[in-house]
Amino acid sequence: MLWKLIPLCALLLGVLTSPTPSSLPTVNTERGPCRIYNSGRTADCLGRQLENVPWRQFPSTLEEIDLSYNKLQAVSADDFLRLPQLRILQLRYNNISHIDDDAFKNNALLEHLDIFNNSLQEIPATALTPLLNLKILYMSNNLYKRATLADSFSKFVKLQELSMGGPLVMGLKKGDFQPLMNISLQGFAIKCSSNLSYYEPGSLKIIQTKRMGFDMAIDQEPNALLHMLHDLANKTFIVIQFRNLFEFTYYMGEEDIFQGLKDITAHQLIFHRGKFNENLLRMALMNLQLAPIQRLRLQYIDFARSPTFVDSGAGSSITDLTLDNLDLWYISNPDVLRFDWRFTWFNKIKRLSIRYVYFNTVPCDAWVEMEGVQFLDVSNNRLKNEFIFNRRCDYKGTMPNLHTFNMSTNDLTSLKDMSSLTRDFQQLQVLDFSNNKLGSAEESRDCVWKQNITRLIAHHNQFVSEALSCLPTTVQYLDLSYCNLDQLGMTYFEKATNLRTLLLSGNKIKFIPSKWESPSLRSLALDGNSFGLISKESFQDMPQLSCLKAGNNPYHCTCELRAFIEDTLSKRKVNLTDWPWNYKCYHPEALLNTFIAKYFPGKVACDIRLVIIICVATTSAVILILMLICYIFDLAWYTKATYQIIRAKYRAHKEKAAGDLETFTYHAFISYSHSDADWVRDQLLPCLEKNRNPYRLCIHERDFMPGKWIIDNIIENIESSRKVIFVLSRHFVNSEWCNYELYFAQQRAMGKSFSDVILVVKEPIDPSSLPSKYCKLKKMLSTKTYLEWPQQVNQQPFFWAQLKSVLGKPKITQNRTHSVKSRTSSVGGISVIRPPTEERDPEVAKPNEDKEVEPNQNQIPVECFECLKQTPAITKENEMHMAHIWLGSDKCISSMYWFDLTVLFFRLLPSLHFQQVRAAHKTDEEGAELKPLAPPPVRVSVQDCKMCANLQGAMEDLIAVFHRYSGKEGDKYKLNNKELKNLLQEELTDFLTGCNESSGVEKILHDLDEDGDGEVDFQEFVVLVAALTVACNDFFVDYDKKSRKGKEDSCQKD
Repeated sequence: MLWKLIPLCALLLGVLTSPTPSSLPTVNTERGPCRIYNSGRTADCLGRQLENVPWRQFPSTLEEIDLSYNKLQAVSADDFLRLPQLRILQLRYNNISHIDDDAFKNNALLEHLDIFNNSLQEIPATALTPLLNLKILYMSNNLYKRATLADSFSKFVKLQELSMGGPLVMGLKKGDFQPLMNISLQGFAIKCSSNLSYYEPGSLKIIQTKRMGFDMAIDQEPNALLHMLHDLANKTFIVIQFRNLFEFTYYMGEEDIFQGLKDITAHQLIFHRGKFNENLLRMALMNLQLAPIQRLRLQYIDFARSPTFVDSGAGSSITDLTLDNLDLWYISNPDVLRFDWRFTWFNKIKRLSIRYVYFNTVPCDAWVEMEGVQFLDVSNNRLKNEFIFNRRCDYKGTMPNLHTFNMSTNDLTSLKDMSSLTRDFQQLQVLDFSNNKLGSAEESRDCVWKQNITRLIAHHNQFVSEALSCLPTTVQYLDLSYCNLDQLGMTYFEKATNLRTLLLSGNKIKFIPSKWESPSLRSLALDGNSFGLISKESFQDMPQLSCLKAGNNPYHCTCELRAFIEDTLSKRKVNLTDWPWNYKCYHPEALLNTFIAKYFPGKVACDIRLVIIICVATTSAVILILMLICYIFDLAWYTKATYQIIRAKYRAHKEKAAGDLETFTYHAFISYSHSDADWVRDQLLPCLEKNRNPYRLCIHERDFMPGKWIIDNIIENIESSRKVIFVLSRHFVNSEWCNYELYFAQQRAMGKSFSDVILVVKEPIDPSSLPSKYCKLKKMLSTKTYLEWPQQVNQQPFFWAQLKSVLGKPKITQNRTHSVKSRTSSVGGISVIRPPTEERDPEVAKPNEDKEVEPNQNQIPVECFECLKQTPAITKENEMHMAHIWLGSDKCISSMYWFDLTVLFFRLLPSLHFQQVRAAHKTDEEGAELKPLAPPPVRVSVQDCKMCANLQGAMEDLIAVFHRYSGKEGDKYKLNNKELKNLLQEELTDFLTGCNESSGVEKILHDLDEDGDGEVDFQEFVVLVAALTVACNDFFVDYDKKSRKGKEDSCQKD
């Protein structure tokens, strides 16, 4: 156990463990308990519980074998016979009791043999004889009883280190080490029994070594130490170590057993374990004052004062102990520091190290006595602030030579107390506060430091950023690693202008401050923190920076990071000490754990100028496209109009919530340009409003509410009208308000049909010439049947008939009091439009209603004559004849009247039909698709003619009946055989009674088909109806004559 505890074991014991493998293991093809690696040159059999050497597994190329910590009991001749290259053999900590004489006969190259701590009964001199190249031999802690070496050891001229002996060696004799007379060793160690019985003077005198180790207890023979030191006199050693010098008792003798130390020259003297009292320690120190020994270490000793010790009050006897180093480690009693109640033995110590002594106070005189101390180490003592800093002490003038003060690994918490303790240490330059509890904001205020402190080591503390301001600003080296810092206060670093090395590893710094100015900083460590972004600008204000360690951070792999790496590597001004293995991507997830060295983003993504150009170009293109779309489709106008609709809807909603009744107030809303106002006033309004059942129309000049928004008036009146009539002209297209009215009418029709919109083309308009904002109007003109105002006077009556047909018959309801919407031209109030009923239901006349305007049923008004007067088919003679009849008697009508009226009626029908078809298919001339003329849904009366209303209704019914059947198959404007048959069967059933329908229909079709196309058009159809009507008229005339004649005959008979 001796060499395991000696700190210089590297020299005394050599290499105690196997060399680190230089390559991956290469296992032998024959499986076994050992691991063969290093290309078959090394075998690891450590701790495999082996009872025998597994030599069959060993390749012949082996150079090193470690069989330590097994259960080997013997080494046979065959175990290493096949290993001629063997150089290192580790057999320590086994149970080997026998080694064959030929065990190493084929291992002449063996240099290192370790058989420490086995059960050998004697030194295996014969087995070791072939090992002439042996350099290191450890064979101590075995069970042989004598330490006498055989003569064969004299041949080990290359031997450098030797350890021998064991717990059964009771003493040393003068000739035990005679074979080593001519061998100069680097290290020699001897172990004897814990109860040394004898020591012959001169036993160690022939030993030539630089390191000497004794593991023996002289409790029973204290004088043996005198002889051993005498044998070492006048020799020079690097280190001399005594282990367990007094293992069981404290030395109470008065004889100075250390008096031989003054004749020994040694660099270091170590007392390891053993019992010391103040008496023994004083003897050693008094001789050390005279000895040329530079370092003293007392470690793991058991110190206790003698029961008989009395402080006489005299000065200490140890006043001139001059040492370079004094180490007091792991001493159980802190009284050792002032074993004679004084601290004077520290006076001339240059480097004083007190570790694991656990003292709990430092008296004021201790600081005064340590005037020669340049390096003071009080680490690992569980010191608290009050243990080391006494506020009652005056520290001025103390520690005048202290250069380095190590207070690491204690329980210090106050930076302020530490600054108060050291502010008067004139030469202090290095402070080590690592592994404490410093850094709280409460105990880091009002710090005053000595201005010559240049190095501060404070890693493994608990700093907050505010506590940085309490650190000395004169430092050149600052270590704040592993201090849980999450951010850096720039105030301190702005003041620390001399800072050259800054270590911030292992903190929680989340970002690197911008504009971090540190003009003198040369080395910076930021590895193991929490920031993910780093850029060229981060360190641009550190002109002297040459060494940067920033690995092991959760980097966001971005273009900025890549630019920083490339710039740093290319300029070579800053050396990334841990590049590239510690630089990995943490974000984004797809690049997790990817080496930044292998991260190459695209140039487009990283070139900000290119990105700006692309973004600007793309944005400009999008804006231009949007502007073009807005221009083409006039989106700005539509947006403005939609906004006005929403505003008006909102206001209407508020008014409705206040209780307004929503009804149709007008039959139609007239939208027209101001330039067309004369036509509307002179032509449109008189024809529609001045009738027996007048239409109620809304025009802006007359019916808009004064004081209201124009937009609100437009929307409200459109919503209150069943139909909207647009008078289209070139002036209409150029009118902004007309455009609003058209747009609002379209919005009202959303989700419905556009049957409520009536287009009246007052003058020809080319749809392709309309502006883009009239796209809906273009579509309507191309797809919707519209009415065109005829310029010929004789065609205008048919225009009015068509318009009234589309408007529908006005519903006369009871009068009601109206609001401010009432017009000054209204006589009887307002007609409220009710929801439309079935279109063909006959109206029931209400009694006593409008009696003053009820005409005679047999009268034909003159106004009807004026209407028919414009028809070219009516001759002057017929016109005068009809006027005579209409102005005649109201009691009877001659047969001539009925005949002429029938002829007039059927001559007018084709003309009316032609005008209606022509108006409905005006677009055919412009190349548009022909639209079939739907039958008029409502029976319309010609309001301008008071007595001829029934006649025009009959005409319209005749047209509607024809188109109801002609639109089913084939040509929409002609009746085929099947359609004619259906018409005759359903409409003229009584006429076909009693005849063969098939043959009758075919004969009628043949007689009517003048053009021979096999179909009957409307003009041919009218001939049939006229013929039937004439026949009916003749029948009734004959019947009337016969009736009158019968009455006259009867009268004559009477």
